[in-house]
Amino acid sequence: MNQEIIRDVVQEMMPFLDNAQAEKLQKILTKVLAHYESGIINEEIDKTDYVDLFLAAKRIEGCSEKSLKYYEKTICAMLDTLGKNAKHVVTDDIRTYLTEYKDKRNSSKVTIDNIRRILSSFFTWLEDEDYILKSPVRRIHKVKTTSNVKETYSDEELELMRDSCDEIRDLAMIDLLASTGMRIGEMVLLNRSDINFRERECIVFGKGSKERVVYFDARTKVHLQNYLDSRKDDNPALFVSLREPNERLQIGGVEIRLREFGRKLGMRKVHPHKFRRTLATMAIDKGMPIEQLQQLLGHKKIDTTLQYAMVKQTNVKMSHRKYIG
Repeated sequence: MNQEIIRDVVQEMMPFLDNAQAEKLQKILTKVLAHYESGIINEEIDKTDYVDLFLAAKRIEGCSEKSLKYYEKTICAMLDTLGKNAKHVVTDDIRTYLTEYKDKRNSSKVTIDNIRRILSSFFTWLEDEDYILKSPVRRIHKVKTTSNVKETYSDEELELMRDSCDEIRDLAMIDLLASTGMRIGEMVLLNRSDINFRERECIVFGKGSKERVVYFDARTKVHLQNYLDSRKDDNPALFVSLREPNERLQIGGVEIRLREFGRKLGMRKVHPHKFRRTLATMAIDKGMPIEQLQQLLGHKKIDTTLQYAMVKQTNVKMSHRKYIG
């Protein structure tokens, strides 16, 4: 009986659908009618199906596993809280969820907007794939956040860190982060063979497994060469642990090492990403075109680059006097 109904519906819709759409309609009707025939509409399975399909699409686009896990956790938390299938979620549900999430956890506007952005990506994908008619997040606008000037390392702080290095590996690591502006995740994936000392450059794999070239200065070249010359192990990794069996250094290991420097020197907030922000600010401060900085940092959107680059107020004052005053 169900097959006859499906055939009749698809036949009636043929003038309005192409072959691919007709095939998709047939599959959906088969699935829905099978659920009704069994007397059970399993919302949990449908919910998981939608999330899994979305994550599969994002994986193909090149999203990292870390991002995919964050997407899954955020989306499933929303669906579990609402107790609804994704296709039944409406705008008021999302608004209520975000409001209650903020109140219960005392979350910042940045956190709430990150959740909104992920949910928007999920429901927009469902809309694009014709699983739903319209994204319920479409009418929920970006959360306005205050723009805080984030800290960067001063020249003195960078020199203090270099001077405090007891290990040549740490000196090479600090110089590489400071001169290239690469992400910490990109640095720990580097191998010795990735370094082109002649051109003072290397290829890193950024977010979404995208390749880009980064460049380092002469001081970094010397310290890197000294470090590699001192190595006794045969591990292909560029940076390895100090103790045997000299395994590839992980992100956590670098973060711990930098925090140790911070405590030793009495410096606040010593972490890998601060090197990246420092390089961006310095580049803008010295007149590097924002488009070139965007490429150097591997940003998809120029707005992201502008958030990293905090122009020094003293230079704004000098430019005002030069061009206006």
